[in-house]
Amino acid sequence: MTVTLADVAARAQVSPATVSRVLNGNYPVAAATRERVLRAVDELDYVLNGPASSLAAATSDLVGILVNDIADPFFGIMAGAVQSEIGGPGGRAGGERLAVVCNTGGSPERELTYLTLLQRQRAAAVVITGGAIEDAEHAAALNAKLQRLTDAGTRVVLCGRPPAPETGAVALSFDNRGGGRTLTQHLLLLGHRTIGYIAGPEERTTTRHRLEGHRDALAAAGLPNGAELTLHGPYDRATGHAAAVDLLRREPALTAIVAANDTVALGACAALREAGRRIPDDVSVAGFDDLPFSVDAVPALTTVRLPLAEAAARAGRIAMGREKEPSGGVATIPGELVVRGSTGRA
Repeated sequence: MTVTLADVAARAQVSPATVSRVLNGNYPVAAATRERVLRAVDELDYVLNGPASSLAAATSDLVGILVNDIADPFFGIMAGAVQSEIGGPGGRAGGERLAVVCNTGGSPERELTYLTLLQRQRAAAVVITGGAIEDAEHAAALNAKLQRLTDAGTRVVLCGRPPAPETGAVALSFDNRGGGRTLTQHLLLLGHRTIGYIAGPEERTTTRHRLEGHRDALAAAGLPNGAELTLHGPYDRATGHAAAVDLLRREPALTAIVAANDTVALGACAALREAGRRIPDDVSVAGFDDLPFSVDAVPALTTVRLPLAEAAARAGRIAMGREKEPSGGVATIPGELVVRGSTGRA
C-alpha cells in the first residue's frame, strides 16, 4: 500500500500543508514540528510521488558526516579527514562532492533526523563518527534507517563506533577496551593501587568499553573494580575538574587518575594544581585519544593515541568506493600507549 502525504500528516498530527512545507523547505516551521514530521516520514518510509519517486534509488553528490560535537577536536579531526577524501576519481563535477557536517549534539533524535534528511537527498555516502548510544529502542530505529540507506545505494561507514550487523554498513571500530586496559596496566606497573577513574556519559559505548578495559586490568592485578572511585560526566574540561575535586574528597590518598579523554584529563590536572598536588609526583594523570594539545600540556599528557585522522580518511575512501571494504565489513583499529610526563611512580 502506497503511503501518502496525508498518512504522514495524520501520523505527525499536523496538516498536509505543514508536511509539504517541511519536505520542500520553502516555509519556516517550528523545530519541534519539523522533527515530528520527519519522524513520521521515517516511520512510514514515505517517498515523494511523481519524478522524485523514480529517483529514490539514485544518489547525489552529497556526503553526510555525522558528529556529536564539531567543536570537540576529536570530531573536528575526523570530519576534516573524511572531507579530504570525498573528491577524486569517480566523483561528478570534476571529482568533487558536497560534504555536509551534521552536528547532533549527542542527541539520538537529531541523529535519526539527519539520517532521514540525508536519505531524502539520496546522499551518495554517510559517515557516522563517534560512539553509539546504548538504548535498545534507538539502536533498532538507527539500524532500520541504516538498512534503508544502504538498500537505496548509499554507502554507510561507521567510524569509531561498534558494528551495526545486518545493515550493510561498514564499521571501523576503535579498540577502546584494549586501550583502557593498556593505560591502567601502565599505572599498575608504576605501583599505583588507588586509582580514580573519570568516565564519560554512561549511555555511550565508548564510555563502557574504556571503563571495561580499566576494570579488566584491575581484576588481572587482583584489585577491586574501583566502582567507588569511578565518576561519570560529559567529555569536557568541566567534568574533569569537578570529578577530580570529588575524587580527592573521597580518597585523599589517591595516587592516579585515568580520564575519559584528554580534555577531561586537562580539567583534572587543573583541579589537582589548585589543590596543591604535583603532577606526577603526588598524583599521576592519564588521558585518552592523544588530541593535538596533549603534547603541549604541562606536564605533557600520557594517553592512548587513536589514529583519528587516518581512520577517518580510510572511512572517506571506503565511502567513496576508492578503498576495499575490510573483511566482513568490520575492522578493529588498535590504540597506542604514549607515555609522557604526567605519569610517574606511585
